[in-house]
Amino acid sequence: MKEFDFIRSIQPDFYRQSSVVKGIGDDAAIVRHTNEDVITTVDTMVENVHFSSKTTEPFHIGYRALAANISDIAAMGGKPTSYVVSIVIPDSWSAADLQAIYHGMKELAKVFNMDLIGGDTVSGEQLVLSITVLGTVLKGKARYRSDAQEHDIIFVTGTLGDAACGLHLLLNATHKEQDNYRYFVKRHQMPMPRVSFINQCENITRMSLNDISDGIANEANEIAETSDKTLIIEYDKIPSHSRLADFSHEQQFKWSLTGGEDFELIGTVSEKDWELLKTIAKKTNTKISAIGTVRNDWNKNGTVWLQHNHQLKKLEKSGYTHLSR
Repeated sequence: MKEFDFIRSIQPDFYRQSSVVKGIGDDAAIVRHTNEDVITTVDTMVENVHFSSKTTEPFHIGYRALAANISDIAAMGGKPTSYVVSIVIPDSWSAADLQAIYHGMKELAKVFNMDLIGGDTVSGEQLVLSITVLGTVLKGKARYRSDAQEHDIIFVTGTLGDAACGLHLLLNATHKEQDNYRYFVKRHQMPMPRVSFINQCENITRMSLNDISDGIANEANEIAETSDKTLIIEYDKIPSHSRLADFSHEQQFKWSLTGGEDFELIGTVSEKDWELLKTIAKKTNTKISAIGTVRNDWNKNGTVWLQHNHQLKKLEKSGYTHLSR
């Protein structure tokens, strides 16, 4: 398929957001917002680094790539509105595969009423998918990692370790075993960002937030560092799906702390707002769990500590980092 034929094939017939003044068809898109702040985030996914044909169908590549960006918008307290896609296409990928990638993005975008408003296509040796998502947040209502304060309750949404378990199954299990644990496989292939939950939190005066893309060992440390506070997490309070108990303790421990790609939220909220947050969670059908507290300990500020087996140990950042050598 020629480049411009491909662009025409993915161009929307209409735009859902009234803020889109000009979408695909010119040198750039135009988006107009008046009473809200605009949030921008970008993620790049590379074949055989972030995904593999062994574990991910083309539909799920597009779906997961967009989900990762939407989760970043949610972690800022915002609402996703539109997205831009740049893709490097090798000759080995068929037109049908490329359409499936965009179909995966389109299906998730419909859930959040988002519009595809532009992008770029080039040829190359390896499939690379880079997505920029725009979102909005009411002025003064953005959520930052640096807003944790002493005595805050540390919380997470959902259950953790699911996506890592799903990836393990896709890489190591038979098709029958994968079907038996379809919940975990789906959590890896089709995560659902917590937008509806966070958009109901406008009346909560202060929260720190981070999305769980690299595991809470990383995300909690980012909150501790930027807030200059000490986070104490109780391992036994970290929520997990009941069937995760089918796997070894070592696997459960690793997946729940460092597995990543659950795209849940970790954050802190004041004790006085905790009951309100639980009410919002119930209203939006969101599982929420208190897993620890924030302290102001000048000797430990900027660090995270894990209470496990009657011992308190420092929880270091862990997991894959792209520029490590």
